Amino acid sequence: MIRLGLLLLILPPLLMLGLYFWELGDVRACQLDGGHWDYVAGVCRESAQEFAPWIERAPFLVNGGLMASVIGLLMCMVGLAQRRQG
Repeated sequence: MIRLGLLLLILPPLLMLGLYFWELGDVRACQLDGGHWDYVAGVCRESAQEFAPWIERAPFLVNGGLMASVIGLLMCMVGLAQRRQG
């Protein structure tokens, strides 16, 4: 139970960080070319675009990842408590 809990605790935030930095690389490349990043469409545009936070664009990914981490934390705590009692 502890191993699965650790996987659920660690992998979702790493996945979200990886996706965030992947998008950030595209945003920075667009800015270096003199464009403006369209967060909704995921493309570089000539005119200024409004910012759309990640929670609005991918709510299932953000909320699901955080919920999986909380479940992983609880699984680790239960696994450690069972190991201590038995």
